[in-house]
Amino acid sequence: MICADELGPVIPRTFPPAPAWSPGGTRIKAELDYSRGPEKTWVYGGLRPVDGQALTMTASSRNSVFYQQFLQQIEDANPNGEIWIVTDNLSSHNSVSTRTWLEDHPRIHHAFIPVGACWLNLQEGWWRIFRKAALAGQSFANPDDIAYATALATSQLNSRAKPWIWGRPTPPTRQLRRRYTYIV
Repeated sequence: MICADELGPVIPRTFPPAPAWSPGGTRIKAELDYSRGPEKTWVYGGLRPVDGQALTMTASSRNSVFYQQFLQQIEDANPNGEIWIVTDNLSSHNSVSTRTWLEDHPRIHHAFIPVGACWLNLQEGWWRIFRKAALAGQSFANPDDIAYATALATSQLNSRAKPWIWGRPTPPTRQLRRRYTYIV
């Protein structure tokens, strides 16, 4: 089973350098100005909950062609057995071209989650960890920087991956604070 989803768009944007101090010792005030590049980057992600390993791929748009490329990467990374993809009802996941592609790949099956129940997809929780590792506080100049940060963060997260279990973990048992001894 693979939980799959898309993140994005991640937009490259650069900020000008911060204004320095004037020779007189006062702060130079400058308007906040940043530029957004015309390129948008989408991050496709698939989480294998049984061992916590993830697979990511960046793409310039979110369409059936890139989704099929991502499915091919999932199939290559999981060479044995049936593959069930848990995903949402996005049009590219259920398009005619994707269904035609799936006919040629009989090992891959889709399980669509209900509308409005994104919390059922464990990939959503992994995105939260991924955003903190790869995107938080970063300024990207172009899509190649986003692809590099994505690959680096995915490999770092995979190096310390653990199995994902849906639901809240059981609370630890409380230890006795004192042990009383009764003398008769």
